[in-house]
Amino acid sequence: MPKERTLTENVSPHGARVLMEREWRPGQRVMVISLKEGVRAQGQIVYCEVLSENRFGVGLELSVRVEPWAKSH
Repeated sequence: MPKERTLTENVSPHGARVLMEREWRPGQRVMVISLKEGVRAQGQIVYCEVLSENRFGVGLELSVRVEPWAKSH
Protein backbone atom coordinates (compact mmCIF):
# COMPACT_ATOMS: atom_id res chain seq x y z
CA MET A 1 0.00 0.00 0.00
CA PRO A 2 1.45 3.42 -0.89
CA LYS A 3 2.30 5.74 1.99
CA GLU A 4 1.40 9.40 2.00
CA ARG A 5 1.64 12.14 4.60
CA THR A 6 -1.53 14.18 4.79
CA LEU A 7 -2.88 17.34 6.30
CA THR A 8 -6.04 16.83 8.35
CA GLU A 9 -8.76 19.42 7.84
CA ASN A 10 -11.50 17.98 10.00
CA VAL A 11 -11.95 15.05 12.40
CA SER A 12 -15.13 13.61 13.84
CA PRO A 13 -15.62 10.56 16.08
CA HIS A 14 -16.08 8.27 13.04
CA GLY A 15 -14.16 9.95 10.25
CA ALA A 16 -11.86 12.61 8.92
CA ARG A 17 -11.28 14.84 5.92
CA VAL A 18 -7.68 14.95 4.79
CA LEU A 19 -5.77 16.64 1.98
CA MET A 20 -3.84 14.23 -0.22
CA GLU A 21 -1.59 14.44 -3.27
CA ARG A 22 -3.13 11.59 -5.22
CA GLU A 23 -6.64 10.59 -6.21
CA TRP A 24 -8.41 7.80 -4.34
CA ARG A 25 -11.58 5.89 -5.23
CA PRO A 26 -14.53 5.56 -2.87
CA GLY A 27 -14.48 2.13 -1.23
CA GLN A 28 -10.67 1.84 -1.11
CA ARG A 29 -9.35 0.75 2.27
CA VAL A 30 -6.60 2.69 4.05
CA MET A 31 -4.64 2.58 7.31
CA VAL A 32 -4.61 5.88 9.21
CA ILE A 33 -1.72 6.44 11.60
CA SER A 34 -1.12 9.57 13.66
CA LEU A 35 2.02 9.09 15.71
CA LYS A 36 1.60 12.41 17.50
CA GLU A 37 -1.94 11.61 18.60
CA GLY A 38 -1.44 7.87 19.11
CA VAL A 39 -4.21 6.98 16.65
CA ARG A 40 -4.07 3.90 14.44
CA ALA A 41 -7.25 2.88 12.60
CA GLN A 42 -8.38 1.22 9.43
CA GLY A 43 -10.58 3.32 7.23
CA GLN A 44 -12.44 3.46 3.97
CA ILE A 45 -12.51 6.25 1.40
CA VAL A 46 -16.00 7.79 1.28
CA TYR A 47 -15.31 10.50 -1.31
CA CYS A 48 -12.44 12.15 -3.18
CA GLU A 49 -12.87 15.75 -4.30
CA VAL A 50 -10.47 17.39 -6.78
CA LEU A 51 -9.25 20.67 -5.25
CA SER A 52 -6.44 21.52 -7.67
CA GLU A 53 -3.76 19.76 -9.66
CA ASN A 54 -2.22 17.14 -7.34
CA ARG A 55 -4.45 18.13 -4.39
CA PHE A 56 -7.52 16.16 -3.29
CA GLY A 57 -9.92 16.45 -0.37
CA VAL A 58 -10.59 12.91 0.84
CA GLY A 59 -13.33 11.81 3.23
CA LEU A 60 -12.47 8.83 5.41
CA GLU A 61 -14.78 6.64 7.44
CA LEU A 62 -12.80 5.12 10.30
CA SER A 63 -13.36 1.62 11.69
CA VAL A 64 -13.06 2.77 15.32
CA ARG A 65 -14.33 5.77 17.21
CA VAL A 66 -11.65 8.42 17.79
CA GLU A 67 -11.73 11.62 19.75
CA PRO A 68 -11.26 14.67 17.54
CA TRP A 69 -7.52 15.28 17.48
CA ALA A 70 -7.84 19.04 17.77
CA LYS A 71 -9.60 18.62 21.12
CA SER A 72 -6.96 16.32 22.59
CA HIS A 73 -4.59 19.22 23.41
